[in-house]
Amino acid sequence: MNYPIEIIRKKAGKDYVNKFLGKPFDEVVKFVVDIERKIIALGGELHSDAGELLIEDGSDNRNLWGGNIYPLRKKEDELIEYNSLINIKPLKSNFSLEVQDDKIKQEIRKIINELMYG
Repeated sequence: MNYPIEIIRKKAGKDYVNKFLGKPFDEVVKFVVDIERKIIALGGELHSDAGELLIEDGSDNRNLWGGNIYPLRKKEDELIEYNSLINIKPLKSNFSLEVQDDKIKQEIRKIINELMYG
């Protein structure tokens, strides 16, 4: 089954992410951020699907980082999880599912906050 994925290029607001709940996950929304272009692909079942959409849109895979947003959580430090298979990037010294570089995490959080929560 195909689940909706959308590219967010301008401020959408914090309630926008909620429309992806239940499609397919009840508490989490997958995201992929292009840290160079400062856009987000939201939704879908797999991070790789959102990443593919961004690549088709002109993104470079080296700039794509994935994770999960938990929009129903109240604590800000629990809203974003930085885990995804697409984050394994040996050329960027990221050998884990989790984004290991704090600067990249900060950039991801900044982009999400500007487009979704700012």
